[in-house]
Amino acid sequence: MPVATVTHTGAVTTERTELGSIRPPGSRLLHTIDRLASRPVLAMAIVAGDGLWVVYSLIVGFPTRLETIFQTLVAALTLAMVFVIQHTQAREQLAIQRKLDEILRALPHASNALIALEEASDDELGTVHRTHRELRQQAVEPELG
Repeated sequence: MPVATVTHTGAVTTERTELGSIRPPGSRLLHTIDRLASRPVLAMAIVAGDGLWVVYSLIVGFPTRLETIFQTLVAALTLAMVFVIQHTQAREQLAIQRKLDEILRALPHASNALIALEEASDDELGTVHRTHRELRQQAVEPELG
């Protein structure tokens, strides 16, 4: 993610990309959480913490209050991570789609009809899929013969 400028105004920090758009602080926070959560060290720390929790629970006899706290924390973190992952994947998918659209637009023999394919109906998508499968088969057949 290329960043041209970072501005600090009071408690708010904004990032301005090369395209001039400003990424909201919430989006930056979600991406930071996603990057941190995807590190192997964090996964190992969580597994170790879970192991310690189980050992501690075994020692003190699985008290109901501790198990309720554990279940609540796990449920809350799971729900939060679903939203973090959904946000980052949707944003990355949108960026990739725009890049692919730009490539299609730049290629002289590419069909510009494919640029808006994600907005097509299921029938249109199926038709395009069958057409491209036939084109792919035609391209492979001369190589086989």
